[in-house]
Amino acid sequence: MTKKYFGTDGIRGRVGVYPITPDFMLKLGWAAGMAFRSMGACRILVGKDTRISGYMFESALEAGLSAAGADVMLLGPMPTPAIAYLTRTFHAEAGIVISASHNPHDDNGIKFFSGEGTKLPDEVELMIEELLDAPMTVVDSDKLGKVSRINDASGRYIEFCKSSVPTSTNFSGLKIVIDCAHGATYKVAPSVFKELGANVTVLSAQPNGLNINDNCGSTHMGSLQAAVLSEKADLGIAFDGDGDRVLMVDHTGAIVDGDELLFIIARDLHERGKLQGGVVGTLMSNLGLELALADLGIPFVRANVGDRYVIASLQEHDWQVGGENSGHIVCFQHTTTGDAIIAALQVLLALRRRGEGLAQSRQALRKCPQVLLNVRFAGGVNPVEHPAIKEACARVTEAMKGRGRVLLRKSGTEPLVRVMVEGDDEKMVRGYAEELAKLVSEVCA
Repeated sequence: MTKKYFGTDGIRGRVGVYPITPDFMLKLGWAAGMAFRSMGACRILVGKDTRISGYMFESALEAGLSAAGADVMLLGPMPTPAIAYLTRTFHAEAGIVISASHNPHDDNGIKFFSGEGTKLPDEVELMIEELLDAPMTVVDSDKLGKVSRINDASGRYIEFCKSSVPTSTNFSGLKIVIDCAHGATYKVAPSVFKELGANVTVLSAQPNGLNINDNCGSTHMGSLQAAVLSEKADLGIAFDGDGDRVLMVDHTGAIVDGDELLFIIARDLHERGKLQGGVVGTLMSNLGLELALADLGIPFVRANVGDRYVIASLQEHDWQVGGENSGHIVCFQHTTTGDAIIAALQVLLALRRRGEGLAQSRQALRKCPQVLLNVRFAGGVNPVEHPAIKEACARVTEAMKGRGRVLLRKSGTEPLVRVMVEGDDEKMVRGYAEELAKLVSEVCA
């Protein structure tokens, strides 16, 4: 069945525009509560990032969940992966995250985790959607859900992150800059790295509800690059607004993307005989990652874009490590979902073991030139399936004669078509990408 509300990463949109409205969130809380309560006793954790609308939607969800008879435990602002972890440790039936991840403050959304800290199965999402179309009821007063707050949530998650590295780990002498995107990591990330001994300079950790992801974090790296250079730091770490993406900056100010971080983690595990199987990337992963892993004899497969598809592929292959070039990195040996802080810690450990800096360690992966252009569209036309666009993609692929590849896909969270061309000649790649982006824009006009 086609889902009406759930996309690849929950339900997301502009605040005040249906379904990102208080009345819908009230009904969603009720529907989720009814769905999970039908499976037995029901306790649901609710966390959020730092955007101002989170307070409004938290209250609406809380009311709906209580009306369905579900107990609610409020976490306050916490990274998305922290909510996955705490859902498991509190043995809750589900976790709810109020967040629009890397989007600006005027967007928001809802993500769900199962009691195992994983994405909800399709059948549960469909059950919730069916209930959204049913009349809302209220359980008897003596069966209403109770609401409480977990006051030590941050401390629990900080200790969990630290437990992902050996107890002997000490990053003393390592000078790093952290950009928290005025988001959900603003409290916990600095504490984790400081408590492990690093010399930490913190950027963008003063959220006011409106500045999340605003010219900072993993989507805007300029401030971090400048700070790494001015502080003469060893490296910089950038998180996104909800703490499930991480990118880095080496000591020269160069950006290190998710493909390179994934390679550093996988190579370290492989060298220590601890890499279980291979690595999962996505259709957007740079060809250079695939070639660098092949040189080490490490299998590599591509999943559809989106961390839920990376996770599904890891589960299918019984592998441990996967991720996206955007910075979603999954380390199954430590947690159940993409976790930016834990991924960053694994990179720092790998650098320490090799006695290398980030700039040196990334050199084993030689990325192929890749151009990604976003084209906004509206209306019912699916540009990816348009005959003229499909013909143009086939023509460009043939022209590159095995020297590159073309990928067009619709964003799962925004009205965008992402046009990606990759190959061994940068000028050729950019020319083809601009040609295809122009065609998409004309078709969508």
